[in-house]
Amino acid sequence: MKLPNKYGSISKLSGKRRRPYIVRKTDEGGGCAIIGYAASREEGLAMLAAYNANPWDIDKVKITLQELFDLWQEKKAPKLGKSNQSSLKSAFKYCAPLSSMPYRQIKAYHMQDIIDSCGKGYSTQGAIKNLWGHLDKFALELDISSCRYSDLLSSEPIPPTSRLPFTNEEIARLWKHQVEEWIDTVLIFIYSGWRISELLALRPEDIDLEAGTMKGGTKTKAGKGRIVPIHPKIKGFIEARLASNPPRLISQNGKPISTTAYRAIWAEIMGKLEMQHTPHECRHTFETLLDAAGGNRRCIDLLMGHTSKDTGNRVYNHKTIEELRATVELISI
Repeated sequence: MKLPNKYGSISKLSGKRRRPYIVRKTDEGGGCAIIGYAASREEGLAMLAAYNANPWDIDKVKITLQELFDLWQEKKAPKLGKSNQSSLKSAFKYCAPLSSMPYRQIKAYHMQDIIDSCGKGYSTQGAIKNLWGHLDKFALELDISSCRYSDLLSSEPIPPTSRLPFTNEEIARLWKHQVEEWIDTVLIFIYSGWRISELLALRPEDIDLEAGTMKGGTKTKAGKGRIVPIHPKIKGFIEARLASNPPRLISQNGKPISTTAYRAIWAEIMGKLEMQHTPHECRHTFETLLDAAGGNRRCIDLLMGHTSKDTGNRVYNHKTIEELRATVELISI
């Protein structure tokens, strides 16, 4: 008997099992959440019927870490970004030793041990800690637990950045060599703050010369589709590049240029000018120059594609294009 669309599915697993039928339900994000295991197809149908009648009806005492995670994936994960979902799903793999343990029995030292024994660096440790926080919050919402042990956890700190912004003297040196091939792209980077992938992805239609703006961005919700006013000092570079009607603002021989190919060009520029910087350090330079000039923090966050840490700024402070333009033009070197 074929089940209705989005009702769920029942499949028989291979091998000898006491409960060989796996009962699943497709979640809002297109993934598949496991509802449980049944001894027969009829029992599986009953589980699906009960679940569809009340998907939040769970055994709060017996629900395991795996079951809570599966339910969280169905109900909460789709509301997160794809990158965050992927990171948390990968982090759960390290929690496998506790997967069959009732969530109510998991204490802070269990969680901390998973972090400490993962054998990975600060990034993975932070993702595991983040996952415990999500699950704790969800468990609290479902009245499975009454406290958040995840608040007691620690992970390896993020190491201090080794990236250094361009100095004023180095920027002046770039301007002295501005007529040389590709130097304009370094200056465009410095005066706009794009990531390398973002700048190389900009198309002519993303540039509005009349309004004096560029629109693009990737990676985060705050970073996508953001508007960066064109600083007057780089407007001529952008006009010159658009004059040949290229497929991208930054193109090579009439074709889009890959990040790998651009990095090779970048290395030549740095060697010739006796500098040691990465393209991403242009982004650091942009933010550093704006901050040093007293730029409005909310405007800087918008230009960088960052989410403001201040709730008031993040939610209530709306900035116009002209305010963003005034902030960009604070860069006077």
